[in-house]
Amino acid sequence: MTAHRPLYDSRYGGVEHAIPEISTPLIDQLLTHRSVRAFRPDAVSDDQLSAMIAAAQSAASSSNLQVWSVVAVRDQALRDQLSEFAGNQAHIRQAPLQLVWLADLFRLERVATAKGRPSEALDYTEMFLTAVIDAALAAQNAVAAAESMGLSTVYIGGMRNRPEDVARVLKLPPKTFAVFGMCVGHEDDARPASVKPRLPQSAVLHHESYSTEQDDAVADYNAAMARFYEAQKMDVKGNWSIHSAKRIAGPQTLSGRDRLVDALKALGFSLK
Repeated sequence: MTAHRPLYDSRYGGVEHAIPEISTPLIDQLLTHRSVRAFRPDAVSDDQLSAMIAAAQSAASSSNLQVWSVVAVRDQALRDQLSEFAGNQAHIRQAPLQLVWLADLFRLERVATAKGRPSEALDYTEMFLTAVIDAALAAQNAVAAAESMGLSTVYIGGMRNRPEDVARVLKLPPKTFAVFGMCVGHEDDARPASVKPRLPQSAVLHHESYSTEQDDAVADYNAAMARFYEAQKMDVKGNWSIHSAKRIAGPQTLSGRDRLVDALKALGFSLK
């Protein structure tokens, strides 16, 4: 399995790690995933989009309720608006396709209403969480499918910055919510992205019960990320721990998402 060592070395940033005695083309592809933020103008074809959605629909769905939807946005003016709502991220305007993944309880409500049946369970947080999970599972399948076709992607959490505005321009019905966006396109080879190291497995993999002894793993990761920042010539102040702590310091660091519960209620989610 030594032929696969470079893939693991990149994913773990040179931190000591085991090389599994197993490999498949799918695993190799997943290990090379990168978040790409520079795209060529080349279009994503209808066939490529259809294949991505078929892959998304092949993901697991709780009780087969399929409480997610996705809006494919190619229109430049609309992508410009979505970019503004999501913190003016340039790659949203640049990528030829933006997929906005929705937690969608509206469809089930209509199904129940058409059958003359109640749908009060949709008002509970459990159903909203189910929809978010369904959307995330579907989207990750779509990413894997896109990368297998030579396309590149990056998730856009900024769609949650101004959820009412996103709902307005996409004409979303009540009980739907944009969980995240996703840029899809062909990577600009002049500005390639790199594989970003992840935490050592010892920080995320627990055997039989949760272990709180993770300080060494985090320290190793801080060193790995420092090497990554230096190699990428990124001017990052402090290490990964400091960077992450800044992101969770308080409501002011949430880019407007501190009011998410109020926004969700305005969009028709009771969250009991």
